[in-house]
Amino acid sequence: MSAPVPAAGPLPAASPDEPADRPADRPADRPADLPSYKLRRGRMSAARRAALAAHAERFAVPAGDGPLDLAALFGPGTPVVLEVGFGMGETTLAMAQADPATGLLAADVHTPGVAALLQGLAERGLEHVRVVEDDARRLLRRRLAPGSLAGVRVFFPDPWPKPRHHKRRLLDASFAALVAGRLAPGGLLHVATDWEPYAERVAGVLAAEPGLVLEQVRHEPPPWRPRTRFEARGLARGHVVTDLLARRPAP
Repeated sequence: MSAPVPAAGPLPAASPDEPADRPADRPADRPADLPSYKLRRGRMSAARRAALAAHAERFAVPAGDGPLDLAALFGPGTPVVLEVGFGMGETTLAMAQADPATGLLAADVHTPGVAALLQGLAERGLEHVRVVEDDARRLLRRRLAPGSLAGVRVFFPDPWPKPRHHKRRLLDASFAALVAGRLAPGGLLHVATDWEPYAERVAGVLAAEPGLVLEQVRHEPPPWRPRTRFEARGLARGHVVTDLLARRPAP
């Protein structure tokens, strides 16, 4: 949701096992078909299957490769924020209820979470939210026009903590460049993570992206971001939560 960004805090120090630049982080070197997520297996409940059938036409964006008409989905002139990976949708619902003037495009690849969010939207009548079941990179690259988004939110993505899995992390140089190109001038990328080495790495990636200005790295959540289930779990384990805010500068 729209909110002023306070003064920038200091950047975290570089981690010795997270070098500032690696060839694997360059867009050309990331395998195009390497996902940043692991699909969860399991059967959906009858209630969630019913939610998909009942509410998809009202709230879901049809699958495909064609460009999305955000003005048709949300109304002409409505600022649109993309949320990448919403889990079961609790945080999405809270943010949507608090900010009815902003269109929210919520993307995830896990069908049970999509069904749960559709059910929540129907119960609350949140008509300014649309849900798309799709990979974030593909969605940004193929379906969203340059300069079309007021913001992108990535809250608690999989940190892939083992070094051999770092190449699967979502927040790399190619993703930062992709987001920068899709943000309108003044648009905000907001990342939150409870894995400190990942936060340090993301800070370096965002600071190095010429299309973004890293405005803030903070260890207290902004007042407009609700606490997520993943965040509460991390805090209970003694993790430090970091919010990173980077903006596409105005021309």
